Amino acid sequence: MLSLNELWFILVAVLFIGFFFLEGFDFGVGMSTRFLAKNDTERRILINSIGPFWDANEVWLLTAGGAMFAAFPNWYATLFSGFYIPLVFLLLALIGRGVAFEFRGKVDNTRWKKVWDAAIFLGSVLPPFLLGVVFACLIQGLPIDAQMQLHAGFFDVVNLYTVVGGLTMVMLCLLHGLMFTTLRTTGQLQERARRLARRLLLPVAGLFMVFGVMTYMVTDIIEKKGMLVSLLLILAMVAFLIGGYFMSVKRDGWAFGMTGAVIVLLVTSVFAGLFPRVMISSINSAFDLTIYNAASGPYSLKIMTIVAVTLLPFVLGYQIWSYFVFHKRVNEKEHLEY
Repeated sequence: MLSLNELWFILVAVLFIGFFFLEGFDFGVGMSTRFLAKNDTERRILINSIGPFWDANEVWLLTAGGAMFAAFPNWYATLFSGFYIPLVFLLLALIGRGVAFEFRGKVDNTRWKKVWDAAIFLGSVLPPFLLGVVFACLIQGLPIDAQMQLHAGFFDVVNLYTVVGGLTMVMLCLLHGLMFTTLRTTGQLQERARRLARRLLLPVAGLFMVFGVMTYMVTDIIEKKGMLVSLLLILAMVAFLIGGYFMSVKRDGWAFGMTGAVIVLLVTSVFAGLFPRVMISSINSAFDLTIYNAASGPYSLKIMTIVAVTLLPFVLGYQIWSYFVFHKRVNEKEHLEY
């Protein structure tokens, strides 16, 4: 039977996985506004394709952070204090992107729109890159001392492995977003999204394989959870290949599901490789943060579980309903502001 510590680790993992799957296509669409759309109308169509969803999708990240704060306060404190600067840039990027969605169409001026278009692009590239870097750092290990203090230098955070991890997440989100575009648009814009997605298959596959090999070389998660992590990564590659096949035969819905599965399996492998740790100390394994020494007390976890079980069905129901209501494709005749 699962302990409450294990249950909340799984819930935090599920929240991050849900965020990367849902907000991942938002990020991908936001990136594609820079080079996929050929005019302002097409750019507006791309923005409107995620208009009803992006803010609700971001809630998954906020909820994950809140769950981490309440269930594993030592994990939250060490992570957020050690990554203060990257996380500030992450929040600024998300805020700027949200403001750009709302302000872009308020003034009919080319220069005005270009400024906000740049904010949308940067706000869509930086978050997956920074989160990819942070998650790569988690499994690579960081200098955490016996007092759970993180003393990370620049190259502890920014190195070849973490940069490759960030780029891998960016490219997977872009591919995921392009397939979402094929589901939400029509005509030439839809066809260009298909073509670009197919052209990106080989570069993304190469980057993904490089990240997998580097994970084997510079982390201990294969040593600790070799069979499980290897299985997840193999399944991710299989899903990637199947997704490529569905793209070639224009089965857009299935292709979108497969690109999403790749992201889900990749993030799952990170948490599976960590468990029962939540942060790895590169100084001494005795200083690792785990689901036990980083957790709140049993009473707090019990109350949180009751609240989560009560409210979660309503939150999920609302989000499912919103996707049902706004499931129609967006076209040039219906590109009104959201």
